[in-house]
Amino acid sequence: MNKQINVIVANENAEENSSVCETLEKNNICVMGSCNNGNDLCTLINNNPQTDVVILDVLLPQKDGYAVMEETKSLNKNIKFIVTSSLSSSTFVQKAMALGAEYYMLKPVDYSLLAKRVVDVINPTKHVEKFKTYNSSYRELEEKITNIFITVGIPAHIKGYQFLREAIKLAIKQPDIINSITKELYPSIAQKFDTSASKVERAIRHAIEVAWNRGKIENINNVFGIKVYSNNEKPTNGEFIALVADKMLLEG
Repeated sequence: MNKQINVIVANENAEENSSVCETLEKNNICVMGSCNNGNDLCTLINNNPQTDVVILDVLLPQKDGYAVMEETKSLNKNIKFIVTSSLSSSTFVQKAMALGAEYYMLKPVDYSLLAKRVVDVINPTKHVEKFKTYNSSYRELEEKITNIFITVGIPAHIKGYQFLREAIKLAIKQPDIINSITKELYPSIAQKFDTSASKVERAIRHAIEVAWNRGKIENINNVFGIKVYSNNEKPTNGEFIALVADKMLLEG
C-alpha cells in the first residue's frame, strides 16, 4: 500500500493556492494546510511534523521562501521542497537548489504536472533522473522563448506575453494543436489562466501588434533566419506561434 503523501502549500496568490490544493487532493495527496506568507508557513511546518513535501514560492511576504527553507533545514526536518516561481534567473534557481529544493518550476505551473512531481520526490531512485531532465530542459526552453520575446520587442508586463508563451509551449508539445487554434489552443490557455478564449486571442494579437509597432522588423527576421515580414505586414497569431514553435523544435 502506498504511503500517504502530506503536503503544505504556500503562495501569495490565493487563487493559485486554491487551485494547487484542489489538484493535489484530486490526486489523492493530503493537503495539511495552505498559507500566503512565510511566517505562517513556518508555523504550519512546525505544527505538522508529518509533512513530507512543501510547495512554496520564493517571493512570500514577511519571510521569503529561501528563509523558510534555511530555517527548516536548520531544524533538521526531513521535508522535501518544490519551488514554484516566476523568477527564471539561474541565480534564483541555483540558490533554491543549494538550499535543497527538489524541483524549481517556473510559473505558470501545470498543476497536474506539479502533483506528479510531488509523487516523484518521495521516490529518490526515479527522482534523480527526472530532476535533471525536467529542470534543465524546461528552464532552457523558457529562457529561449523569453530571449525571442525580448528580441522582437514583446514586453513582459502585458497579458499577451504569458498567453503567447503558453501557446508556444503547447505548440511544441502538441504540434497539431496549431491546426485547432480556436477550438483547442485558446480554450486550453483560457482554462489555465481562468479567463475566456476570446480574451486570450485578443491579448496575443495585441502582443504581436506591440512588437510590430516598435518597428523591430530586422530583429524579427534575424530570429527566424530569413526575411519573413516587412513593416507593412505582420503575422496572424497562429503564424507567429507556429514560427517560434518550429524554431524551438528545430533547435532541439
